[in-house]
Amino acid sequence: MDHSIRLSGRDLSLLAFLTLAWGVNWPVMKIGVTGFPPMSFRVLCMVGAVPLVGAIARAAGVSLRVPRGDWRELSGLVVTNMLLWLILSTYGVMLLSSGRAAILGYTMPIWATLIGIGLYGERPSLRMWIGVASAAVGVLLLLVNELTTMAGRPWGALLMLGAAIVWGYGTQRMRRRCAPTPVLAITFWSLAAALVVCLAIALVFEPGSFRQGPSAAVWGAVTFNAVLIYGFAQSIWFRLATILPPIASSLSIMLVPVLGLFSGIVLLGESAVWTDWVALVAVLVAMGTVLLPSSAKR
Repeated sequence: MDHSIRLSGRDLSLLAFLTLAWGVNWPVMKIGVTGFPPMSFRVLCMVGAVPLVGAIARAAGVSLRVPRGDWRELSGLVVTNMLLWLILSTYGVMLLSSGRAAILGYTMPIWATLIGIGLYGERPSLRMWIGVASAAVGVLLLLVNELTTMAGRPWGALLMLGAAIVWGYGTQRMRRRCAPTPVLAITFWSLAAALVVCLAIALVFEPGSFRQGPSAAVWGAVTFNAVLIYGFAQSIWFRLATILPPIASSLSIMLVPVLGLFSGIVLLGESAVWTDWVALVAVLVAMGTVLLPSSAKR
């Protein structure tokens, strides 16, 4: 079975925006969780994002109402695609550098493939296997110079791997959803649930955090996440995860950890070596397996 795809020009533009926004957000998020308690930072982001997505849905004429029979499926999508990923990755990036967190988080395509094979009986084509193998090579190369440092911070690495596994499972569920719930409605309720859960965690484990005013840099990170990441990029991802096969949607964003690494160099002064550049090539090959049409389709 050929899993190569052909995206419209609009979807390719959305994918480019998503990749750039998510890539740059890793050092931005590091700034946010360094200057403010992690769940409190997330609460501030959600407070801005929830009404924004609601306004976008209203302007687009999209109903946020979900029939009672569809709430069970929606709850599963919210937990796997938003809540667990958000909580685990936030604490993970607090314990690791932004580059390492991005690398581990984007082992997701590998987990999505294994979950698809183990739970759903998928049989990826040779082309998809090449893409997954190339993505794995890229991740391993990016990790080469980080293993010694991460050895002293196992909890951060475990949290990010857990986040990647949950996200891989959520990607599989997103593609297989049965209820015709609009993407904007899924995004809105995902963010609303995240706001409630993160606020509860912050009130219990981060008491008094809202009494202090965030710095200008933290406010910048909050605004970036509320508007670009959750206001727009999250809906774009849900759309791509719906219209593309899980492996294809996973591999299509593999440039994100590379952008995360190099934007960390620019914004946070992190360093890059030759393995990072080779990893970039491997990741581009992985993306090419799904974004370039097969010879038969040509």
